[in-house]
Amino acid sequence: MSAPALRALGLRRRFAHPSGDVEVLRGLELSVDAGELVTVSGRSGSGKSALLALLGGFDSPDAGRVLLGGEPVDGAPPWHTCAVLPQALGLAPELTVGENVALPLRLRPDGDKDGIDMRVSALLGDLGVGALVERYPGEVSFGQQQRVALARAVSGRPKVLLTDEPTAHLDAASKPAVLRLLRRCADEGAAVIVATHDDQVRAVADRRFRLTDGVIMAVPG
Repeated sequence: MSAPALRALGLRRRFAHPSGDVEVLRGLELSVDAGELVTVSGRSGSGKSALLALLGGFDSPDAGRVLLGGEPVDGAPPWHTCAVLPQALGLAPELTVGENVALPLRLRPDGDKDGIDMRVSALLGDLGVGALVERYPGEVSFGQQQRVALARAVSGRPKVLLTDEPTAHLDAASKPAVLRLLRRCADEGAAVIVATHDDQVRAVADRRFRLTDGVIMAVPG
């Protein structure tokens, strides 16, 4: 039996605060298989972003460990293994929209360099921002930047996709394309974890969790 695509084992994370240290994760356990779309909800400050940072290897737990495909995470993995869409987006301002989306493909050692332009065009088109390919991030709206950053995250077909509030800055017309892409990534075999407040995102998930007082609990239905 193959290992889960992602496992969190006993994660603890504490942050310093003037009024006293705050433990945002308290022995958290989570397992996500390839092909699953899982949502994590919770109030602002509940630790959702902190959890994604640990799962993506951008932060280290005070206790516990993260496994990707059964292997311990030690620092941020390559994008084709684990891709992250953070709230801060992190698009390179000196690169065009198309160049940003192509970056994971150009950095992937085993990728098909001949198909990059076609992959970039298809993803941007699916997300309704195909006309922006030659523009720079500073020349488009934040909602458009968010869709570009999602296209960049999925362009290399990662085994694990972590997304933090991917619909937070989208209007009603833009959201369905993002939902379809997240669902498609899971259907094509990725383990997709979405931190979200959005009921429409939760509606397309296979499983739903809520993070409360540092502990994660399954949400029925």
